[in-house]
Amino acid sequence: QVRLVESGGGLVQPGGSLRLSCAGSGISVSISTMDWYRQAPGKQRELVATITPNSNTMYADSVKGRFTISRDNAENTVYLQMNSLEPEDTGVYYCHRRFNEYWGQGTQVTVSS
Repeated sequence: QVRLVESGGGLVQPGGSLRLSCAGSGISVSISTMDWYRQAPGKQRELVATITPNSNTMYADSVKGRFTISRDNAENTVYLQMNSLEPEDTGVYYCHRRFNEYWGQGTQVTVSS
């Protein structure tokens, strides 16, 4: 059974940092194109960052220079390091595997003073 389990969300002040984790089971993240999406209240889900099997990375313009996607093959886990967080980064963050469209359950990130 395939599972993607996100963790690491929480409440942080503007300018702070969080690191999200996406632990995979039943799949190998090292040979998968993996994404992080987010959905803010009342808005559509948007693509935030992508990492390919060749370790190429791509970012939404709104997070470039602040967020970093990475992967630990031994842990079968994908990470999203988020720095200089802004209130506009608030939302539920989802891990996604493109092949077969697997989604995690999401983790809430709230940026507020």
